[in-house]
Amino acid sequence: MSQAMILLDVTIVNVALPSIQQELDVQPANLEWVVGAYTLVLAALILVGGTLGDRFGRKRVFLVGLCIFTLASAGCALSQDDKMLIAFRALQGVGGAAMAALTLSILVHAYDPEHRTSAVGTWAAISGLGFGLGPVLGGLLIQAFDWSAIFWVNVPIGVACGAVALVAVEESRDPQARRLDVLGALLAAGGLFLLTFGLIESSRRTWASALVLGSLAGAAVALGGFAAWERRAESPMVPPALVRNRRFVAANTVFALLYFALSGMFFWVTLYYQDVRGWSALKTGLSWLLMNTPFLAASLNVGRLVRRYDGRLLIAVGSLIAAVGMVGLTLLSADTGFWLAAIGYLLIGLGFDLAVPLVSSQVMGDVPPAFAGTGSGILNSARQIGASVGIAIMGTIGVAVATHVWDSKVPTLPPAVQAEASGLGQEVAGGQISQIDSQLGAVAQEPATDSFVAGYHWAMAAGSVVLAAAGATALIGLRPKRAPHTPITPTRPGVLQAEEG
Repeated sequence: MSQAMILLDVTIVNVALPSIQQELDVQPANLEWVVGAYTLVLAALILVGGTLGDRFGRKRVFLVGLCIFTLASAGCALSQDDKMLIAFRALQGVGGAAMAALTLSILVHAYDPEHRTSAVGTWAAISGLGFGLGPVLGGLLIQAFDWSAIFWVNVPIGVACGAVALVAVEESRDPQARRLDVLGALLAAGGLFLLTFGLIESSRRTWASALVLGSLAGAAVALGGFAAWERRAESPMVPPALVRNRRFVAANTVFALLYFALSGMFFWVTLYYQDVRGWSALKTGLSWLLMNTPFLAASLNVGRLVRRYDGRLLIAVGSLIAAVGMVGLTLLSADTGFWLAAIGYLLIGLGFDLAVPLVSSQVMGDVPPAFAGTGSGILNSARQIGASVGIAIMGTIGVAVATHVWDSKVPTLPPAVQAEASGLGQEVAGGQISQIDSQLGAVAQEPATDSFVAGYHWAMAAGSVVLAAAGATALIGLRPKRAPHTPITPTRPGVLQAEEG
């Protein structure tokens, strides 16, 4: 239930972005923060949540996180401006980090290895219900009320989830749990924040600006310091045994790349259909159901699939199918029929439905039981790091291209509007075509649309490349471990016997 709510909150917010943009007058960079603040805090604190769960009780820490998430959702609904909304979205991330870090570790504790893969597949399917229902539910709520309703909906779900968890979830902890690595947590959180901040700010400032350069330099120092500290820390956030596990590292890398592309795709497709094509939030949400059509079948049958085929190959194939689907979305123009997007949605859904449950299973299968909370936290942190960085990078690419193309088209506009048009690059990059039309007249509508679509194309192309990279990483990094080599020596002519030791 909690994982479904976390994914519900991702997709339901994406479909509401144009409404938030219009009602709170939010520029593209701050619109990225509405999504990015949540995913960034999740990424930074999930490892802390996993460690606290291992040490103080996974059920207890999970319930604390659930309370924070539910209260912060109410705060989001009551927000009066974009800054207040972003702050409560970050607080949602604090609660979500505790929940997301522990869902899989609670599951691992509840099931034996023989049934764990099927259990993870069921977990992924139920999570997918939140992912799939989010856009439709969001569209209905926005149409009936306003954007704040998408946050109010978390309150009754959170209450119900807490009641079930109190009764149904068994408490578990690691008797030899490690201490919380406070310095490591601060360095990781600071580095991720500065990295994302620098990338997002580069969409409205030059790369040579002091703020962008300073943020990226600070991120490099903090993340470098985190890596150095983890090698000498008494209780590192990321245990050395997991860092040295090639398959564990590769699986987390694949997870991050998958959600890098998916989060950026949702951001741009939402603006494309609602701002440029004039779709309602409900129509946009209904169209996304095509991504979830194959979800239940693939996720629930993941155990059967992995027994028949190499899991590494299935992950790679799923990533490449999703990449092809993203190429289809990349080819959309201002007047392309929905058939191309429909094919792209189906392929992306099928690809993710193959890859995500198997990546989750691969990660947790290589984690010792004592590190179940930490391993689950690292997996979910990889997902959120990929999502926050994906929004930042794909957002920066799209905004940079769109504003550049718009600047090149401003001289072709009537002289009377050129001065005003030159200051509207951010609005064009954010897809606010109706605002451009009202301010500059119908003569600017086509250049503004073409500029936005150019930025959209480049951003989506970047997502396609990242998905292909995820497939290649799975093929190379998830190779089975080699069996230990046993030296042999001859004992008498014609006979070979294995040496002891």
